[in-house]
Amino acid sequence: MTEVKRKIAILGGGNIGLSIANGLAGSQFFKAEDIIVTRRRIELLSDLLEKGFNIGSNNRLAVQIADIIIIAVLPQQLNHLLEEIKDEIDPSRHMIISVVSGATIGQIKNKISKEVAIVRAMPNTAIAIGESMTCLSASNASEETIGIAKQIFDSVGKTLVIEESLMVPATALCACGIAFFLRAIRAASQGGIEIGFHAEDALLMASQTAKGAASLLLSAENHPESEVDKVTTPMGCTISGLNQMEHNGFSSALIKGIVTSAEKAAKLYSPGKEEK
Repeated sequence: MTEVKRKIAILGGGNIGLSIANGLAGSQFFKAEDIIVTRRRIELLSDLLEKGFNIGSNNRLAVQIADIIIIAVLPQQLNHLLEEIKDEIDPSRHMIISVVSGATIGQIKNKISKEVAIVRAMPNTAIAIGESMTCLSASNASEETIGIAKQIFDSVGKTLVIEESLMVPATALCACGIAFFLRAIRAASQGGIEIGFHAEDALLMASQTAKGAASLLLSAENHPESEVDKVTTPMGCTISGLNQMEHNGFSSALIKGIVTSAEKAAKLYSPGKEEK
């Protein structure tokens, strides 16, 4: 993969926008100087300026400068942003990547009123360290458009191209999922403290163990239960612990949490609503 020679505007320098910016610049395929990040409170982006990024509060100017526009605002801010930048969008030059939860490609096109190339993406905050799981979707997009989006997000983790109808579920499983797995690691570390470890040691042990478990699945492409079987012996301590967790609803709680998040994500954006 070669370095991408395009200017990128990230409209929305919140948590996910900052994660994307840092992840892209840290990937060695993108330069900080080719990325501009915008936010209304520009003083909150001072750290980016020190790293060589361009920063600003003028979204229209950022669009004029850029070739690739990454929209990373909150759902309730999207309508106002699209109204602000639509006159600057040039379909012959621009492509848009939206990471706004719940907003469909069709809804964005209707607001812009132009046939511009749009890719919908759902990364997670691990993009900042090059470990994102990003789902991509694009209706009626060219292979080149999808290819550019994949090149961007492949540089900061793994990508999967899916049907747009699955983008809301992807939000729950991948974007919200970061918090779910972090909470599981925290719980494991608290268990470690209760059985005798200092807090910092317990957190290290739990975090590395979780990383190892995920790496086993990604490297061998095995089903989780095949790996579970390797550490559960008859009348052993592992199966005793697992059964106790299941008796208390461990798997059920995680499944219900993901389903609930998906239901909420489907209602986050409304084309008729905007932030006051």
